[in-house]
Amino acid sequence: MSAGEKTKAKMEQVVGKSVRKAAHAMHKEKLAAKGAALESRGKMRGAKEKTKDVFKH
Repeated sequence: MSAGEKTKAKMEQVVGKSVRKAAHAMHKEKLAAKGAALESRGKMRGAKEKTKDVFKH
């Protein structure tokens, strides 16, 4: 996994989780859904990069 992609995936997870939790605290369900989507996109990006590494070695 390249360092840039790994960082991008982790940042999407962190930002998504932060947005989701803040939105829930403010009762903004639409924004919470966007945060959850961002968080899951980061998780999927990380999983994709890990899978690429498995087949690379």
